[in-house]
Amino acid sequence: MDTQSSQISSSQGFTDGQNSAAKESKLSDSFLSSSPVSLIQSPQVNDLIHWRDPKKSGVVFGLSLLLLLSLAAFSVISVVSYMLLALLCVTITFRIYKSVVQAVQKSTEGHPFRELIEKDVTIPPETFRKHVDTSLTHINRALKQMSRLFLVEDLVDSLKLAVVMWMLTYVGAVFNGITILILADILLFAVPPVYEKNKTQIDHYIDLVRTQVNNTIAKLQEKLPGAMKRSKTE
Repeated sequence: MDTQSSQISSSQGFTDGQNSAAKESKLSDSFLSSSPVSLIQSPQVNDLIHWRDPKKSGVVFGLSLLLLLSLAAFSVISVVSYMLLALLCVTITFRIYKSVVQAVQKSTEGHPFRELIEKDVTIPPETFRKHVDTSLTHINRALKQMSRLFLVEDLVDSLKLAVVMWMLTYVGAVFNGITILILADILLFAVPPVYEKNKTQIDHYIDLVRTQVNNTIAKLQEKLPGAMKRSKTE
């Protein structure tokens, strides 16, 4: 009886472990699906950066680049003020034009923006709470990662972060934040079409670089004293 009960408890423990692992994998999958990377992988953004519709991609790329260049030349307050002023000039001019046309033609069309005015632009509480919960998930995960890295839970990962921060000091000495955003915007719209046309060759070189980096990291892990080595199951 004791043997049977011990076997039953061990099987239950194994089942509970499988269930918890499954729950953790589901949580990680849901987090990855709601991460900012999923935004770039969405069909709409994917079509934009691959220039499926050249007119739409050109408009988005031109406006985003113009906005970043404006922020590089002027302050945020000036850029926002000029944008809102330009929008007001367009809407006021169109409103006056339609009023004059209606007065001349003696029509009763009414306000030209009535459909937009009557449209509900409020944010539903459920949508707001959903975005807050998603943001809280990202913040908690970032705080956990920062705690793990800065308190040196894994020496190799902390050293990787130190190397990245050291490299960013040189990047920051050459570029500012707006310049990096401008370069990122250009690369976002320039790299996907080039990669799509030369996918085989680029993947080959990426695999070579990845293999070299993994071998170098493995050698460093073997030479670092007291480094926490990850198990194969991880």
